[in-house]
Amino acid sequence: MKQRVVAIGVVIFSLVVSSYTYMAAKDNTLTPSEIRTGWKLLFDGKSLKGWRSYQNQVTNSWTVNNGVMYCKGSETDKSDKRADMITEKEYENFDLSIDWKISPQGNSGILYMVTEEFPRSYQSGPEYQIIDDLHFPQKLEDWQKTGANYAMDPAPTAAPNPVGQWNTTRIVVNNGHVQHWLNGKKLLDFQMWTDEWKKKKMEGKWKDAPGYGMSKKGHIGLQDHGSEAWFKNLKIKEL
Repeated sequence: MKQRVVAIGVVIFSLVVSSYTYMAAKDNTLTPSEIRTGWKLLFDGKSLKGWRSYQNQVTNSWTVNNGVMYCKGSETDKSDKRADMITEKEYENFDLSIDWKISPQGNSGILYMVTEEFPRSYQSGPEYQIIDDLHFPQKLEDWQKTGANYAMDPAPTAAPNPVGQWNTTRIVVNNGHVQHWLNGKKLLDFQMWTDEWKKKKMEGKWKDAPGYGMSKKGHIGLQDHGSEAWFKNLKIKEL
């Protein structure tokens, strides 16, 4: 009898664990723990609700397929109707998590604190770089590689999964203190708007982009750089 009770207990325990594992693994949903701690979904897995193109530009490159936000890319690149996607809502201090994968030789990015007074989203918001580090057809500087704060801070310890496999990016912004994470490993930790940050900005790509990185609040953006890219499990917790 005792052995039977133990066996039943093991079965019940296994079912509970399996249930929690399923809930944690199911795409584009939040676990009870995430809901309790303030996480919100940015993507429902079914539509582009809550998103729109940058500056409401005409675009035909974004769709939702099988629970994934998909950028179809373009062989003719800038001649096609392309635009970055941004959240309708703006965010200031937040913890952001996004799963992504990139195509062979592909290039994309996750932008944050984006405003819309410039022709391109990256002229205002910092960019978490996403790229095929190994096979991109042009030579890459360290500040262009995956996980970098594009054109500002390289992420030399980044080890993205092979092209075609999913990665998880986490970006934390709290009063200008920024962290970049990849697959559970912290890559970067920097403070915006300090004298050191301003010096780095003025000595690099952004010396002629006075609005770059200056907004303390803005949209989350997904870059359409002409490459196929896939995104899911987009969620955020405001801090």
